[in-house]
Amino acid sequence: MKNVLLVFLGGGLGSIARYGLGLYLNSSQSGIPYGTFLANVLGSLLIGIILGFAARSQGISDQAVLLLATGFCGGFTTFSTFAYENHVLLKSGDLLSFGIYAIGSFVLGFASVFLGIWLVRFF
Repeated sequence: MKNVLLVFLGGGLGSIARYGLGLYLNSSQSGIPYGTFLANVLGSLLIGIILGFAARSQGISDQAVLLLATGFCGGFTTFSTFAYENHVLLKSGDLLSFGIYAIGSFVLGFASVFLGIWLVRFF
């Protein structure tokens, strides 16, 4: 039960953080939902750092991984919102924003996970 509560707490905090980014950075005028984009890239970097550190040493507990990686990063990042926002961009005919957002999210998301793991090796 303790593990479920850790994931619940982390997920709630991550969702609130993503909501805040969306409030300040998502705009219907810009086309690209920068808040979701930034949350997904930062969340990918953070999960790379957390899981890289957890794999490298015993310095982070399984409970901390549940709170931070599964909970916070799981709540902070969002594939469902990403998919919906891409649908909206396609439906509006904004193919340039769709391409930049979709490809940029995948490329930077993967690169951020790898960067996070790589950074842990040097700290």
